[in-house]
Order: sequence, then C-alpha cells, then structure tokens
Amino acid sequence: MSHNHSHSRQKNYGKAFAIGIILNTAYVAIEAFYGLVIDSSALLADAGHNASDVLSLILAWGAIWVAKSQPNQRYTFGLRKATIMASMINGMLIIGASGFILWDAIQKIQNPVEIPGNTVMIVAGIGLIVNTGTALMFMRDQHDLNIKGAFLHMAADAGVTLGVLIGGLVIKFTDAYWVDPLLSFLIVIVILYSAWGLLSDSVKLAVDAVPKNIDIKEVANFLRNSQGVESIHDLHIWAMSTTENALSVHLVIHEDTNQDLLLKQIKHKLKESFDIHHSTIQIELNKINDSLTENHE
Repeated sequence: MSHNHSHSRQKNYGKAFAIGIILNTAYVAIEAFYGLVIDSSALLADAGHNASDVLSLILAWGAIWVAKSQPNQRYTFGLRKATIMASMINGMLIIGASGFILWDAIQKIQNPVEIPGNTVMIVAGIGLIVNTGTALMFMRDQHDLNIKGAFLHMAADAGVTLGVLIGGLVIKFTDAYWVDPLLSFLIVIVILYSAWGLLSDSVKLAVDAVPKNIDIKEVANFLRNSQGVESIHDLHIWAMSTTENALSVHLVIHEDTNQDLLLKQIKHKLKESFDIHHSTIQIELNKINDSLTENHE
C-alpha cells in the first residue's frame, strides 16, 4: 500500500483578505448610507451585493485558515473540506441576497423616486476603485474555488458598480429615474450568473464528484498502460479541498514487476500530469477474474 501525502498548497492570502474586508466594509457603509439618504434602489442593491461579498470573503478566509489544521485521530484528513463548504455557503448567500434586491427593485419600478445622478456617480466611482483593487489581489490561483470565488465576487462587483455609475450619468442628463430600479434587476442577473457556477462546482466537490479539471478516463488509461500493470479496479478520484485532489485504486500487476519503481513513476505522473497529490494504491499480485479487473469508475 502506498500513500502520497502532499503539503497543503493553500496560499497565504491573509493580507489580501484583510485589506479586501476592511475596504469593502467601509464602502458598504458609505453606499448604504447614501442609498438610504437619496432612496436609491441601485445603491442599496449594490450595497447588499457588496455586503454579501464581505461575508463571503470572511468565510473564505476562515475556511482557508481552518483547512491548515493538522489531521488528528478524529479528522484523519484534517479540515480541508471546510474550503468546499465555505464555497458552497458563499454561493447560497449570494443567491439568497438577490431575492431581497429583486423585491426592492419591483417596488421602486412601480413607484420611481427622484434620484440625484451626481451622488450616484460619486458613490459608484468610489466602489469601482475599491472593487477593482480588491479583485486584482485575487487574480492568481484560480484553481482554488475559494480564491476563485473571492475574485469572481469582486470582479462582478466592479462590473455592477460601473453599471451603477453609468446609470447615475444617464439619470443626471435625462431624469429617467426608472433607470435606478432597472439597474437593480441587472444586478440580480449578474449575481445569479456569477454565483451559479461557484455553487454548482462546490456541491459537486462536496459529494465527492471527480473534479472537473481531471479526466478520469485519461487517468484510467494511464494506469492500465503503465508497464507491469495487467488491470485496474476500484478507481476513485475526489477532492480533499478546493486545491487538493485524492485518488485510490487497485492495480493488478505481473509478479516480476518492480513495485517500488512502478509506484514511484505512477505517483509522479499523477501529481505532475493530473494534479493528484494524495494517492492510495493497492498492489495485487494474483490474477483475478475479468469481472473484477474492470475499472469501476
């Protein structure tokens, strides 16, 4: 039996998370304040969107910290899957927040209120700087769902805030106050689009689906074609966290095969070519029935 344990590849994003949380919390307070003062549906909707993203950043940061905990007798893999749970919760929170935004927009589009375009533009301009700057801090390591989630949230926020800024410009020169609640509807569309993929990926990983960046057929073919391997069975691939993948498999090999060399070559290939850093491989020397040598995927 061979076990290949990799060190956690979680990056230290503590500084980026701290800066992002502080800046966005301050902006949410500013945006919510002016949204209430001028009764702007768009500003309040964007504030709600940003508030959900602040909570998402806090959850993602906490999950990465928890995932670094060492395995123990009760949690033999550690708490790596906390990163997957955080990504799933983030997706649900964002989708849930869209319901409140939609409700407010419906009320405002039925009864438009006068909105000062200048105030909308100034507040949105501040948000555009904050959101864009925060998104840039999370551009790397998109293979990690938590980091990807943080980037998507901030990038979507920047796009939405730009739309609000343009809406403020339109209101200023046209007095088309219905643009304000219309922007809220567009914000909901952006929220749902950006959150659905994250939630879908998270749920799949939570139920141990094969990570989408791994082709299990290619892995199976590689294992079958490795020198000395007669057949394989009980092949399983799953995610231990948003950055670490695991594999377990039974290999039926020729009796004269150099097991140590075979395992070394296979583990190296799994890591370098398939992004699988934790492998459990059981060697079987005796031939077994064909029905048992099939690959159960």
